[in-house]
Amino acid sequence: MAWYAWTATNAAGKTQRGKMQAEGPKQVRQALREQKLMPVSIAVTRESSAAGSAQKGIKLSTPVLSMFTRQLSTLINAALPLESALKAIARQSEDKKLAAMVTEIREKVVEGHTLFDAFSQFPRTFDKLYCTLVMAGEKTGHLGDVLEKLAEYNEQRQKMKSKLTQAMVYPITLTVVAVAVIGILLVAVVPQVIEQFTHMKQQLPITTRTLIAVSDFLQAYGLFLCGGLAAGFIGFKSWLKKTTHRFIWNRWLVNASPIKKLVCAINSARYIRTLSILQASSVPLLEGMYIAMDGIENLYARQVLEQAADTVRQGSSLYAALEQAKLFPPTMLYMIASGEESGELGNLMDRAAENQESALQHRITLTLSVFEPALVVSMATIVLFIVMSILQPLLQLNNMVG
Repeated sequence: MAWYAWTATNAAGKTQRGKMQAEGPKQVRQALREQKLMPVSIAVTRESSAAGSAQKGIKLSTPVLSMFTRQLSTLINAALPLESALKAIARQSEDKKLAAMVTEIREKVVEGHTLFDAFSQFPRTFDKLYCTLVMAGEKTGHLGDVLEKLAEYNEQRQKMKSKLTQAMVYPITLTVVAVAVIGILLVAVVPQVIEQFTHMKQQLPITTRTLIAVSDFLQAYGLFLCGGLAAGFIGFKSWLKKTTHRFIWNRWLVNASPIKKLVCAINSARYIRTLSILQASSVPLLEGMYIAMDGIENLYARQVLEQAADTVRQGSSLYAALEQAKLFPPTMLYMIASGEESGELGNLMDRAAENQESALQHRITLTLSVFEPALVVSMATIVLFIVMSILQPLLQLNNMVG
């Protein structure tokens, strides 16, 4: 027996959610139909997954998952039976975890379960979006096309993540090295040089006195300062573990932080991209809005998008609901409105997501391109101040001797 999280619609079209303990998804569907509910999605809860078996705790990396999805879509589009496709992938895979998981999925399919049911046994690998799209592909008979879209989606996310990581390596390295060099200068080098001026009876220049004060402070309290920063960071991470605190932090990021435009751009692009894939896979709009909302990590943005889905359920248009959310740029909203009017909502949402992702990447690249020279200039200014603070007493001493 395991616990299953289910989503269903009643006769009035209202969405309902809940949990049920059953021997399998088939029993859950049967119980829901007896309650006159239409099953939409059924997935094993994380608790049941962890207690069921060690294999169901598998978490594949995004590149491995993308490769598996691409291979499966290619074999299915080549008219290879699902069972044979899974068997071929399991045999040729060099990843032991992936091979074991695919073998277990194949066994479920051979027993008569759908691919959706088999994937639902591994919630850490196949999230709600993945399973729902697979279910839609099986119902419409376009499983290969749906898997291909999923593979492209995962590959695109991985590509953007890799670009961001590569773009951040140089600024982070430069910052760490610059701070370390300046710290060593102030703590180890400057005190030894300043000692040569202590015998001078003349008053030292204000820049030199400032440098001495900063150096003395770092020598006396530098370790405490570093410890305080580390403790503050750890305390902040612990504070964020509570849902209410994380919601407050996420709300500040969206509404008042200096990077609020960037945060809104990231969340809106991910939401619209996911919703466009669901629309192209024949998933109903309202159901797709709830599923796409689950893929948003920002709790405040997720709450706002849930309110937008409730607004659409009450009869409002998608454009009006998303406009109230205040997360989406005007261009994206206009494209969504045009899509609703022309009946090409899926295509225009896909184009809107591409435009938003391109704008997001351009903004990040521009920010980094400004940050790097600004950091170099700032560090150079600090070093110049240190050098001038040391040279001024030397020049003063030279004038006295002369």
